[in-house]
Amino acid sequence: MTQKTLAVIGGGAAGFFCAVNAARLDPSLEVIVFEKTSKLLSKVRISGGGRCNVTHACFDIAEMSLKYPRGRNFIRKSFYHFFTSDTIEWFTSRGVPLKEEADGRMFPETDSSATIIECLLAEANHYKVSIRMNREVVRVEKKDAGWIVQFRNEERIYADVLCIACGGYAKDAQFEWLTSLGHNYESPVPSLFTFNIPGNNINSLMGISVAGIKVKIAGTKLEESGPVLITHWGLSGPVILRLSAWGAKELAKKDYRFLLQINWVPSLHQQSMQETLQQRRTDFPSHSLFEKNPFLLPARLWEYILQQSEIKPGTRWADLSSSGLNKLAKFLCNHELEVRGKTTYKEEFVTAGGIVLSEIDANTMRSKLHSNLFFAGEILDVDGITGGFNFQHAWTSGWVAANAIHKYMKSGSKT
Repeated sequence: MTQKTLAVIGGGAAGFFCAVNAARLDPSLEVIVFEKTSKLLSKVRISGGGRCNVTHACFDIAEMSLKYPRGRNFIRKSFYHFFTSDTIEWFTSRGVPLKEEADGRMFPETDSSATIIECLLAEANHYKVSIRMNREVVRVEKKDAGWIVQFRNEERIYADVLCIACGGYAKDAQFEWLTSLGHNYESPVPSLFTFNIPGNNINSLMGISVAGIKVKIAGTKLEESGPVLITHWGLSGPVILRLSAWGAKELAKKDYRFLLQINWVPSLHQQSMQETLQQRRTDFPSHSLFEKNPFLLPARLWEYILQQSEIKPGTRWADLSSSGLNKLAKFLCNHELEVRGKTTYKEEFVTAGGIVLSEIDANTMRSKLHSNLFFAGEILDVDGITGGFNFQHAWTSGWVAANAIHKYMKSGSKT
């Protein structure tokens, strides 16, 4: 009997996971991974500052699915086949235990992404998965019962089954070889990016992080709470990345120019803040505002806020005028910043957009147009917020595709 071939297009997390699991399930299947660059698993390598945020410690499917701005219902179905607990078990059983951090993110106990990469490469080697680098696909066409895949270097190969896991595309033109197969796509826009605030002196506070703030985008319903990091170009950190994910399409339409509103003390609104400051003025009249702040904000940030509120150094609480108090309360609860552009957060960057989900079976990752065509990972119109959610989608979709491919081949390729 002629050996059957599975071609996996893409050497990232989803493609690799599909390849190694398909090869494990069917040792007679020839599995080849084609990567268009000279680097394998590049996002795995840089994720989490080089530690690899493998997944998130959430074990409720309904709750987990809420972390995906796009593809929520689709991924909720696929999670029933392979979920976070399965990811943890898969890596642990191969000698790579994971650990949970306070915010729910999960990393290998080694704190090194190399551990994850070595595990996947060892699995590929064990099950004789072939890897071919610098193979960019330019065309795919039907040939008999299989596929002819043509690469930019003019090489052509035949495959009985295809799994497309080429990652997210940034431009519409990159989808042309996929639309030639009859599939449609949602136009891509960036997700998980940081906010540029050029010309604002808040950038002089670069390096300062605040554990919990509330941010809103004026004129929209977009609002998030969490940690922020001030950078030399603007704002970053989990709260900004999450906000960019939820607002990916809306912010693209605004050309990344909008008014950001910050509440530095989200437990208080402006009225209750005024009352708190008034009480402070009563209780500590002889204390300087600059010596100690009542909100446990970083000292440099507190000094910046006082300066922006036009409060002079050395001012005592007793000397704080009503207008100064009101200005300070407003600044603390509704600090407005003009955002003018974005910066790619390279460790987490994903695209919002991709192959239309109504054309894919969430239970198998199989195309509804071609019985021997499967998809996995970011090429689908699924994206999550920061925190391990995008990698979980990669593992889940790769595993589901591998199992469906195994069943398809076992059935004699008739289903």
